[in-house]
Amino acid sequence: MDKFVIKGGRRLTGEVTISGAKNAAVAILPAVILADEPCVIENVPSISDVNISLRILKEMGAVVENIGKDTYRIDPTGIDKCCVPYETARKMRASYYFLGALLGKFNKARVSMPGGCPLGDRPIDQHLKAFSALGAEYSLSQGMIDLKADKLRGSQIFFDVVTVGATMNAMLAAVKAEGLTVIENAAKEPHIVDLANCLNSMGANIMGAGTDVIKIRGVEHLHGTTYAVIPDQIEAGTFMIAAAATRGDVLIKNVIPKHLESITKKLEKIGVSIEQYDDSIRVWVEGALVKANVKTTPHPGFPTDMQPQIATLLTLAEGTSIVTEGVWEQRFRYVDELRRMGADITVNGKVALIEGTGKLMGAPVKACDLRAGAALIIAGLAAQGITEIEDIFHIERGYDCMEGKLRELGADIEKVSIPDKAVGKNNKKEAV
Repeated sequence: MDKFVIKGGRRLTGEVTISGAKNAAVAILPAVILADEPCVIENVPSISDVNISLRILKEMGAVVENIGKDTYRIDPTGIDKCCVPYETARKMRASYYFLGALLGKFNKARVSMPGGCPLGDRPIDQHLKAFSALGAEYSLSQGMIDLKADKLRGSQIFFDVVTVGATMNAMLAAVKAEGLTVIENAAKEPHIVDLANCLNSMGANIMGAGTDVIKIRGVEHLHGTTYAVIPDQIEAGTFMIAAAATRGDVLIKNVIPKHLESITKKLEKIGVSIEQYDDSIRVWVEGALVKANVKTTPHPGFPTDMQPQIATLLTLAEGTSIVTEGVWEQRFRYVDELRRMGADITVNGKVALIEGTGKLMGAPVKACDLRAGAALIIAGLAAQGITEIEDIFHIERGYDCMEGKLRELGADIEKVSIPDKAVGKNNKKEAV
């Protein structure tokens, strides 16, 4: 088991380059299944969720070649299985994108119920609603989802709630369906647009991605493509807040500033200085950090995936801040860990009241999910003393070489291995 050890109190300075977007890559990689030719996908982040996706593709019969630092050539023509292996798929939530891709290609799919971060009830009913509208039947048994259709036909799909995953899955299933599919109340996140752009580069006919109505006219075949994944909006936002929390001065490269607008505006209200360029953004702090109210909502609102990070920053600001979670009901699970470090946070349902103390103290803590882990890293960087973060496998699901990038900015952070407790007990018993 690994952990991060951080000696806090160092300003972050210098330049950092953002990797490809996790939330785009984990949908684009399954989308390759739909192609009748090999595809080359560039700017793929080196994270565990991507590694799992690539492993699933290999296990189903695809040929996957790493032809560059962040570039993969994937030949899906050898895929002869429509079942995603249970033990592999259950390790990440985004495994459900294989449902849409396999259904769209073969009119059938079998995938385990998704895993991922424990953020409360995350049902797939809207996914199944979309598949049913396209003509598929489904069944759930022993932790597996089975889909089958004689033929997929375009249809009207209306989502009861705005859902990123179901929007992307509906797109994957509909691109080869006969006729026109109209998705209403669609999610509008940047990675949805990225998936649409990738599919269109393969010959799909998708219009309206990025709005609440997406229209897809089905095509018979999709060809190969060379496509680069967009930069990761959440990784960029995390480094923006890390720079602010350490009162540093950091140039964040390989970003799309428009994707960061909601984060940028909120940070400026808190007292963070930000300067935007074509594909980079500079973040620094000169004066005091001040209180702010934050509410997470679907795009283009403030992203839920940035909520733990900005809450951590607000513990260092002057005054009382209110953070309201509008997406996941268990997003505040990290608060107990921040309290160990001296944060004054009270949670009541989906609302957190943060009394800015202006300082944090190093402590042993555990990452309970991906973004909670990022928040604890930020807290450790800003804290006095040493912070040790366990369960960092959550962090490695979505951040590409986080500790290496932070060290290049001047952080004192190391990844160290600690003996597994069970192994330790066995060794002790044998010694006796």
